[in-house]
Amino acid sequence: MEKTDRIVAGMMRLGSLGDQEAFSFLDYLYDSGVRWFDHADIYGGGRCEELFGRWIQSRGHSRGDLVIQSKCGIVPGVCYDNSGEYIEKSVDGILSRLKCEYLDYILIHRPDVLWDPDDMNAAFTRLIKSGKIRAFGLSNCNSVQIDYLLSSMEHKPAINQIQLSLAFAPSISEGLESNTYSDNGISRTMGVIDFCRCHGITLQAWSPLQYGTFAGTFLNNPAYEKLNGRLSELAYKYGVGKSAVAAAWILRIPPHTQVVAGTCNRDHFAEMLKARDITITRQEWYELYRCAGYALP
Repeated sequence: MEKTDRIVAGMMRLGSLGDQEAFSFLDYLYDSGVRWFDHADIYGGGRCEELFGRWIQSRGHSRGDLVIQSKCGIVPGVCYDNSGEYIEKSVDGILSRLKCEYLDYILIHRPDVLWDPDDMNAAFTRLIKSGKIRAFGLSNCNSVQIDYLLSSMEHKPAINQIQLSLAFAPSISEGLESNTYSDNGISRTMGVIDFCRCHGITLQAWSPLQYGTFAGTFLNNPAYEKLNGRLSELAYKYGVGKSAVAAAWILRIPPHTQVVAGTCNRDHFAEMLKARDITITRQEWYELYRCAGYALP
């Protein structure tokens, strides 16, 4: 994986910006070498994709120079719909808003109890053959759910996007504290990290600075005093900010891990980009993990 692909620009908040402010931020990302962008059809009710599409057209950027992924399957407040018909309809809407001919990846936003792998496979096959997508991926799926889809699909998911940060790491603690009575050893993702490794599926981490589920950031949070103290020490050592160290902790997980940075603040994003230039040591990785409140049996 190229260094420039390690940090993915999450577009969830783009719709909160005015047109010119959004275009200026996207110009900054492009000039900083960012080429991988993460969308979803529900972000801003479609406005995020519309803004991005108008930006591409106004700047004349080559489509082949960008990696664009979007997600579908959530009908807000109603249901999850991962039927083949809904996926294909969603892709058509996404492409229309983005003013693009194809997506590099379409991700299933959330697992669906009612999904049918054969039906989904047929939809992905049609979308790939028509040139509307290059590949598909998943989001928030555990290993058993991915295995269920793999059992009937000729196309393997290229990506699985999960929430992961120093203060939200059940996908890691369940492995490190397995075979113990610790609550952190309870499996909530069914070993999704190792499963993705075994199947060559790239792991993307969303909310890399958050604790809980949309609870807020752990940076400068008094509840994470010990973690912030160690982050500050390592930030000084590597000449970066604490957020860069926190992102570098995720990027240290082999073999193919990406961070989805969802900020639209260019100073904050610039700091996250510095994570690509540092590699924390094995000891530092485990020190940060323990400072976040996790234990090593």
